[in-house]
Amino acid sequence: MGGVAYGSGRQALLDAAIRVVSTQGLRGLTYRSVAAEAGVSHGSVRYHFGDWATLVEEALASCVERSVADAELSSDEPGFGQFASGLVSLVSANPDAQAFQYELTLEARRRPELRPVMERVNDIYRDAVQRELARNGLDDRALAELVFMTIDGLVFHQTAFGDDQRTERAVAALRALLSAYAASRS
Repeated sequence: MGGVAYGSGRQALLDAAIRVVSTQGLRGLTYRSVAAEAGVSHGSVRYHFGDWATLVEEALASCVERSVADAELSSDEPGFGQFASGLVSLVSANPDAQAFQYELTLEARRRPELRPVMERVNDIYRDAVQRELARNGLDDRALAELVFMTIDGLVFHQTAFGDDQRTERAVAALRALLSAYAASRS
């Protein structure tokens, strides 16, 4: 392994941490496993992140930032025609990032200290959905929660099973339901 390129070290280590957790679970995440995945010394991991919790939180933040943008939960166009149109490509482009988040979600059940972190992550996704629904006249927090959980389930199934067509059909059905509901309230 040639190691990480200068200037890309921090992101390369975050990406390595995501891959380790997605394949080995959170219990497999150590400085050594991340260093081995990235092709650097384990001292580099400690240098960049200081402690294990910071590594996990920064890797998670990196995943969430990319996922919110790539899922296309918001649009400049009126209506729901493009809502969540990036779900399949989001998972296809980086299934490890999604698996990483689900691993952390499950681990939060066993490690209470992770629960507030994962709640904040879900709030970010939930708020993105809420904003898009409100932009289209559906300012209803309960509906936003339902749509968020539906999208989360779709991403989970796409991550686990990779059935692009099934996911695309489900996203199209979700868009149709939202459009019909919005029209019925006008």
